[in-house]
Amino acid sequence: MITVQNLTKKYGESIVLNIESLEIPKGQSFGLVGNNGAGKTTFFSLMLDLIQPTTGHIVNNGVQIDSSESWKPFTSAFIDETFLIGYLTPEEYFYFIGELRGRNKADVDSLLAGFEDFFHDEILVQKKYLRDLSKGNQKKVGIVASFIGDPEVIILDEPFANLDPTTQIKLKGIIKDLAASKEVTVLVSSHDLIHVTEVCERIVVLNKGELVRDIQTSKETLKELEVFFGG
Repeated sequence: MITVQNLTKKYGESIVLNIESLEIPKGQSFGLVGNNGAGKTTFFSLMLDLIQPTTGHIVNNGVQIDSSESWKPFTSAFIDETFLIGYLTPEEYFYFIGELRGRNKADVDSLLAGFEDFFHDEILVQKKYLRDLSKGNQKKVGIVASFIGDPEVIILDEPFANLDPTTQIKLKGIIKDLAASKEVTVLVSSHDLIHVTEVCERIVVLNKGELVRDIQTSKETLKELEVFFGG
């Protein structure tokens, strides 16, 4: 369970996020949508203790994020390419993340074997540094690295951006499989309403930092979101 109470983030006099209360049950696939500047990345950055809240707090499985680091072993994320280490090859990076999460090379290799189709022969055994990969392939590496170590909470910011249609479809299947386990809480932000309605059972809409919609996904959800953003 993730709980948010009286959470705000201000820069000077500008309030970029203001969420009075929010609960995300364990095992839920949770989508966050909104226009640029709505507060999506700010919220995820607060969840990962990358920035400090102005007021309030987030509790992740009983741990207050800004007062303890004991949430880190069961929480994983990929926000953008700054999470990567450019002078490593993909294999070196995967093994590095594995070490951080208590997994040996055999464990990591076993996990990577399940993503050969997703990698499409463009990631492993290419003898390329991460910095030399395309934006899309960098994203593939970051997303799969977030799965290492059996995390209970996975946070993905705009995971479908910079991916070709075939890879987007494969990623949707991966996220659906994760969510189906009910042991993993998956949080996904996206500009793409179609993708997020397909993979998330619940969607929250942020607008100018405020939570303005909280929707249990149904056949009508996409139309409801299109009306909201089109209006």
